[in-house]
Amino acid sequence: MVYKFTLLSDEIDDFVRVIKIDPEATFLDLHNAILDSVNYEKNLMTTFFMCSDSWEKQQEITLVEMDSGSEYDNLVMEDTKLEELFTDEKQKLLYVFDMISDRAFFMELTEIIPGKTVDKPVCMVSEGKAPLQMLSDEAVASTPKLSLDENFYGDEDFDIDELDEEGFGDMNFDDAALFNDDPKF
Repeated sequence: MVYKFTLLSDEIDDFVRVIKIDPEATFLDLHNAILDSVNYEKNLMTTFFMCSDSWEKQQEITLVEMDSGSEYDNLVMEDTKLEELFTDEKQKLLYVFDMISDRAFFMELTEIIPGKTVDKPVCMVSEGKAPLQMLSDEAVASTPKLSLDENFYGDEDFDIDELDEEGFGDMNFDDAALFNDDPKF
């Protein structure tokens, strides 16, 4: 049997990698195949996250053993075989390659091929240039961090005194009508 993983990047539209790998291979083998396919250095911390269908992070598989307050077991790439966590096509995972800036490849087990084998992982498709492995300090400082916590909508920082009498800041109704397709305005 062979697993076929497809990798995409939210930073580069035409980036695609397809890797075929044996299900008995470890996450460390997959990690090395990914790094080889994008020519990244292998000396940085990375991690995998199994994901729900809506890309919510679930089980983490780390490069090195780490203590975690997670509800999931602490799994290490070197000790965890792919077949232990992958049983069905279309399962999703994130491969976080830049932990400082929380940048990742979106991955999916796109096909399980019975009756075939591969001795070592193979990158079958390599399209598009990979994103930079690490962002420069200036890029990190200017990259907005997305926080989806309970204050996502900004209600904690809301200050009613910041609004003018009508509640629209510096915008007047003539300006608002320019941006609104509603015929009431």
